[in-house]
Amino acid sequence: MDELLAAIAARKEQLDRLRPISREALANLEHYYDIEITYTSNAIEGNTLSPVETTLVIEQGVTIGGKPLKDHLEALDHYDAIRYVREIARQTTRLTEGDVRNLHRLVVQRSRPDIAGRYADLPRYVRTETGRHAFPSPAEIPALMGDFAAWLGPAPGTPDTAFLAHRRLMDIHPFNDGNGRTARLLMNLILIRAGYPPVAVRPEDRLDYIRSLQQAQVGQAAESFSRLLYKRLDATLAEYLSALQESLPPGTQAR
Repeated sequence: MDELLAAIAARKEQLDRLRPISREALANLEHYYDIEITYTSNAIEGNTLSPVETTLVIEQGVTIGGKPLKDHLEALDHYDAIRYVREIARQTTRLTEGDVRNLHRLVVQRSRPDIAGRYADLPRYVRTETGRHAFPSPAEIPALMGDFAAWLGPAPGTPDTAFLAHRRLMDIHPFNDGNGRTARLLMNLILIRAGYPPVAVRPEDRLDYIRSLQQAQVGQAAESFSRLLYKRLDATLAEYLSALQESLPPGTQAR
């Protein structure tokens, strides 16, 4: 883990040396990754659109034959939500409970408008390798979210905070649906504010991601969950650096 953290710190330092990044290069990179994150985050939850189909839905408004309407709406919703994340990441005000609810509202505004931004009114359960795990009851959610927001507001802008915020929000599971997408958006909001690129948890990571998250939720060690996300952060930093190097004028090298 120490080697991984050192590699991330070195890549982050290299990325910082490339700043300021040209507006055009940055816009192109953000657009690509915002679609990538939309595809991956939705795919983890069962959305059947491919990366190319997700791009066509977002960029051209194309309807993909044979795919559910819900999948199209989820793509549009998530892309709006990640663009909103970019917008509020530029602000310096503390994150609030209202920000979390607004992320949820955006991520389900077309696909599940009946629950958008509203706390759960139903019991929520998940099947784990050790049996059924029940999340806090609807009656407990307001107080738990108040405590979560009180911690989140002054928390330092670090990857540790981003990954812990993700895990703590999933522990509460405050919404009837859309908890995973909202938690990953919140994680990426904190990362972007701290000068890191957003992290995509890929479909091929799904089993390890869910298993490590569930292990943490039932009181087991959270190291596997954190390590997975740190590995994804390291890989994404490398991809960002490679893409930005390609956008530099010929003969220019980042040191």
